[in-house]
Amino acid sequence: MPSRFILPTLALAVFFVGATEFMLSAMLSPLAFAFHTTPSQASWLVSSYALSYAVAAPIFGYLSDRMDRRRLLLVSLVLFSIDGLALTIAPSFGAAIALRVFGGLASAALIPTAFALVADVIPAHRQSAAMGAVMIGMTSGIVSGPVIAGVLTEAFDWRAPFLVTAVGCLLTVAIAQRAIPPQASRHLEPKARRFVWLSRGILIRPLVAKGLWNGTAVAGFLLAGEVLRQRHELGIAATGVSISAFGMGLLLGNLGVGRAIRLFGGDDRTLLAALLLLCAAVGGFMLSPMSLAGDLACLTAWGFALGLAAPTSTAILATRAGDEKGQVLSLSESLNNLTILFVLPLAAMQFDGTGATGAALVLGAFLAVGLFLAITDLATRAPKQS
Repeated sequence: MPSRFILPTLALAVFFVGATEFMLSAMLSPLAFAFHTTPSQASWLVSSYALSYAVAAPIFGYLSDRMDRRRLLLVSLVLFSIDGLALTIAPSFGAAIALRVFGGLASAALIPTAFALVADVIPAHRQSAAMGAVMIGMTSGIVSGPVIAGVLTEAFDWRAPFLVTAVGCLLTVAIAQRAIPPQASRHLEPKARRFVWLSRGILIRPLVAKGLWNGTAVAGFLLAGEVLRQRHELGIAATGVSISAFGMGLLLGNLGVGRAIRLFGGDDRTLLAALLLLCAAVGGFMLSPMSLAGDLACLTAWGFALGLAAPTSTAILATRAGDEKGQVLSLSESLNNLTILFVLPLAAMQFDGTGATGAALVLGAFLAVGLFLAITDLATRAPKQS
């Protein structure tokens, strides 16, 4: 299979991760019912996944810089599929959480490795657009995941979406074995000094900033389905279809990365513009109850902003990281998931107690710090615009 299929195959791989993670936003109530708990407690199925991802990602990132990334990608896809299959027969809520931890480990190997492979095979000046192309896969999973989950859950039960994504992962393994040649994966010989990049502010500022704004935006989205369901009295399938507006916005953002970079004159300015839009969209959705159409417009803008910001930030980090891109990109994913781990339960508790306004205060605080760090980084690097 020609090498031009590498990017579509990586996009397909991350599609199933995105679908599996984000379809839970339409399933918190049925999962809570199935495991005899509450929707806010069911959100720990997301947080446990995020915790294991956060802990394991730096380890897998370090290994991916020194081993065959192609093989690591294939193994992680198989493990992710096994996790989905096992979840459908989980005997208790505790067992389901344990399996989500296992799924987080598989994702911790899969996602950073996929984007490190992009950085291996694509020239630096094209990496933002290439990252966006692969993120279209994850975005498509985010778009279709809640819809598929809502429809399949109503037609069958909560197990059906996990079965579908598990089988899809196995099919992707077969495709990837042919589409990604062994020579596409580079790895380095061990160096005497490792992790020296940790002392470089040029990487630490954007790493922490991305962890805060990206993780907070995702945590907020995972609550958005429940906000819509309660605010507009929607059913499960209708909730899944409605929150897909976020995914459609993400898709448009991913597709528009290259054009936005040309419009704003560089990666850094594009990132800042996207983050300003992100803060406005999140605040508008949470703090200003509108008609369903108005809420969906805010969700679309929310997704569009994140769809621009995520690949642009990933390309910035990959370029600055140089030979240690596997470590840096995996730590970035780790920080994203640590933020989800802390923000989602806190925002969910505030939502249960004081509604969307309380959740908005939590989300706004973390977004504000992330935006401040991004602005500081831009100001520091203004003379060196990419």
